[in-house]
Amino acid sequence: MIHSVAGLLAEGALTDRRPFRAPHHSASMAALVGGGLHARPGEVSLAHRGVLFLDELPEFQPQVLDSLRQPIETGEVAISRANHRVVYPARFQLVAAMNPCRCGRATEPGHTCRRAPNERCMAQYQARLSGPLIDRIDLVIEVPAVTAADLILPPPAEGSAEAAARVTAARARQAQRYAALGLDGITSNAACPPPVLEEVARPDSAGLSLIREAAEAMRLTARGYHCVLKVARTLADLDGEAKVGRLHLAEALSYRSAVDRIAVAA
Repeated sequence: MIHSVAGLLAEGALTDRRPFRAPHHSASMAALVGGGLHARPGEVSLAHRGVLFLDELPEFQPQVLDSLRQPIETGEVAISRANHRVVYPARFQLVAAMNPCRCGRATEPGHTCRRAPNERCMAQYQARLSGPLIDRIDLVIEVPAVTAADLILPPPAEGSAEAAARVTAARARQAQRYAALGLDGITSNAACPPPVLEEVARPDSAGLSLIREAAEAMRLTARGYHCVLKVARTLADLDGEAKVGRLHLAEALSYRSAVDRIAVAA
């Protein structure tokens, strides 16, 4: 229906594939969240129940990126005009990629950025991302450059098919958990409300001590704290564990520490 409103159905054809949207970093706010004369849906709505991929994240205009904060939080976007108001669904999975700095090589050994020192170059580039937006991102992973030696290594023991099987099993556990609690419409940890999350993701004593210390040291916001619990609960589900342990929390916090480094730059 969203694609029909946007006039994107080719010859009226329907599809059962989840959407994948990858707008260019020159996209305007109206293109990303919706708008225009007839209040058409934007990329966040066209990616509903699918993936919104933003490559070269800091190259987007800061105000355009900040317009994502409300849709990420509520799962919908409201477009108001003088004579009408439209609400479009926007429950998407945000995936973004970025270089460490404008030069793109600040983390490479022996490289000196043109805006030396390298830390300054990285901070200036990453400061284009606002702290509130970064706080809404659950996982941040630093990926080193791939070398020729990496390309000739044998494939990992766990391939995509095996990983997909683990994810499917974890999703099934989550759906069963929330169905047993009588929470209609909630099938994943990502959609779990905070009061329920603190029960289903309650860590053991060692994990509780760890997250208490980490919350103070990393100055986690309430949103950040719940993000860590959701990620830890998902890691436990991937391991087939009923209880969230210290190891799951430590891994979840490691993803969060990279978020905090970018937030400091912002």
